[in-house]
Amino acid sequence: MTEAHFDQLLTELRDQQPFRIFTVTLLSGRRFEVDHPHALLVREGVAVFLAPGGIPIYFDHDSVNEVIHAGANTDV
Repeated sequence: MTEAHFDQLLTELRDQQPFRIFTVTLLSGRRFEVDHPHALLVREGVAVFLAPGGIPIYFDHDSVNEVIHAGANTDV
């Protein structure tokens, strides 16, 4: 995924009204749900998601395998 596409996609998903949970799957197989818009920071192809408990997850445009526009436990 290009840096520009990464920034645009995550920013659009973060800013959607009303906010809807979305899932990010990394090339490593790690998968997490972005469950709150203020828990995600995106800039220049790099992102930080603060998971529940304040655990940071760092990822970049080269590490993303897929972004699913619904929660991992949601029927799409």
